[in-house]
Amino acid sequence: MIKNKIEIKNKILELKSNDKKIVFTNGCFDILHLGHITYLEESRNLGDFLVVAINSDESVRLLKGSGRPINSQLVRSKNLLNLEFVDVVTIFEEKTPKKLIKYLLPDILTKGGDYKTKDIIGSKTIQQNGGEIVILPHLNGYSTTKIINNKGKGLTEERGNG
Repeated sequence: MIKNKIEIKNKILELKSNDKKIVFTNGCFDILHLGHITYLEESRNLGDFLVVAINSDESVRLLKGSGRPINSQLVRSKNLLNLEFVDVVTIFEEKTPKKLIKYLLPDILTKGGDYKTKDIIGSKTIQQNGGEIVILPHLNGYSTTKIINNKGKGLTEERGNG
């Protein structure tokens, strides 16, 4: 379900008191594709509870331009919640989830293979609090921007378009 940060923090505290590992990731997740699904499933496999933070519609516009998002934050949230390995979704208004990460303090922060640890928002906070940063392999060819630019052509389950 879609939760606010206070509800999520309470759930995290409850889970951590039972020695459960909390995994956090974030993104726009504008058009959910195989790259996202693979990455989210791998993120969840690292722990017991997966928090997915998505950029608000306004935040996506600031990052990606006036033609985005394609799907509203409500649609994006519902799409993510339909994945059995996503436990909770929250929406953040800022350009980055830095404040949210500092507030929730998950055990593990994941990002896709196109990132470097030093460039991941919140990585210092997580490491300073004994957490771990995990960069998961990037599934080549799957990119929302490429899907939009190609008007969806050329994507198959076996091979992306990039």
